[in-house]
Amino acid sequence: MTRLKLGPIANDKPVKLNVELPASVHRDLVAYAEALGRETGQPISEPAKLIAPMLARFIAGDRAFAKARNVKKPAQPPAGAASPTTSTEPG
Repeated sequence: MTRLKLGPIANDKPVKLNVELPASVHRDLVAYAEALGRETGQPISEPAKLIAPMLARFIAGDRAFAKARNVKKPAQPPAGAASPTTSTEPG
């Protein structure tokens, strides 16, 4: 049997969201929870608890998002500093 992408579910402070899922996605979520429970030996009582780690894994694996997230804004000069186009030499 191949290993599932999710491992044991970490216990973290939750943020409540209300989400509507198509029935087919819910059935797949229940089936995934059952398979994960068999694989890890930790039964999943609420398949909805899989949604957050699945989303986290999806986001972590999205290279384009990681690249966009890591793009830094150009550094701004400190207040009062001369801009690069301003000459400070006497003329």
